[in-house]
Amino acid sequence: MIPRLLLAVLGVIAFALPAHADGAVQKLITAADKARLDKYGETRKAALDEAKSGDPADVKQLDELLARPLVAFSDKDLTGNWTCRTIKVGGLSPLVIYGWFKCKITDDGSGWKLEKISGSQRTTGRFFDESEKRAIYLGSGSVNEDKPKPYGSGPESDQVGYAFRNGATQWRIEFPAPYYESKLDIMEFKR
Repeated sequence: MIPRLLLAVLGVIAFALPAHADGAVQKLITAADKARLDKYGETRKAALDEAKSGDPADVKQLDELLARPLVAFSDKDLTGNWTCRTIKVGGLSPLVIYGWFKCKITDDGSGWKLEKISGSQRTTGRFFDESEKRAIYLGSGSVNEDKPKPYGSGPESDQVGYAFRNGATQWRIEFPAPYYESKLDIMEFKR
């Protein structure tokens, strides 16, 4: 019982801590998620290689998304409402692009918090500065109206990824080796 209570307390703390490059992310990230980020490059490459055999129209959309130049996060406030969609790359299918849903970014004073608020697969989590053009996302996945578990609850719900901004109205998160279905999930956002 104590380990569960400790995990719950750590999860609550994780979502209340400042999302800045002060080392907080290194204290919060699980060993499994750190390993996923450590293998990000090779996981991404393998997934993108598999995607090439997908539907040509979908491959073109993916290529266009990934070809957009990256810009800094520092000059933009991401708070507000967004449309978002998930792209599943590699794994069970070479490439699957889902439709658009609703996402929301808030800032409670300790950093940006993401909530996907429609669609059957949801996520909620926080962003942590990693570099000028890349942030780390730590979150928890849930299904439908199920209450998300705190980050650190285990591999079935824990999510980790790198966020990249492409402009004032476009950005994405790349999730290497998600627990379900694919080798790489890309969550694309637009206003």
